[in-house]
Amino acid sequence: MAERDDVDGIVEQWRRERPSMRPEPMAVFGRIYRLARLVGDAQERTYARWSITRGEFDVLAALRRAGAPYTLPPKALTASLMLTSGGMTGRLDRLERSGLVRRSPDPADRRGLQVTLTDAGRELVEEAADAGLAVQRRLLDALPPEDQERLAELLRTLLAAVAGQEG
Repeated sequence: MAERDDVDGIVEQWRRERPSMRPEPMAVFGRIYRLARLVGDAQERTYARWSITRGEFDVLAALRRAGAPYTLPPKALTASLMLTSGGMTGRLDRLERSGLVRRSPDPADRRGLQVTLTDAGRELVEEAADAGLAVQRRLLDALPPEDQERLAELLRTLLAAVAGQEG
């Protein structure tokens, strides 16, 4: 069992100050938020070796996962990454200036565009994905494999329940 942490202290303070409150969810979500921040910062540092941000990596990774010819319309990228069109445009501008993606007219839609991963972009995202995964693997090594699997299942269940309430 892990040592007590700051989240335990926060939960205890609420229990003391408001005994009827039942702050147990804070123990889960407080740790999820903190973990997401710490892992996100580690990923950001990793991707900085390739002079890209985590957000830019996400765009490159979405294109790479799409399979050859590694092309998607900007709207599909925007939906996949839950971004505004303005946020996506900024990322695509930076990636295009770096030679990692190319925008071109969509032959199926005169008004549309396609975003394609360049060879340099494909090479970069594959290296960065391997490095990012190594960081995640190293961080998860704090748990035995069966706990990692159980945690993934629990988070999948919780995510589905929360996403279902959003709709």
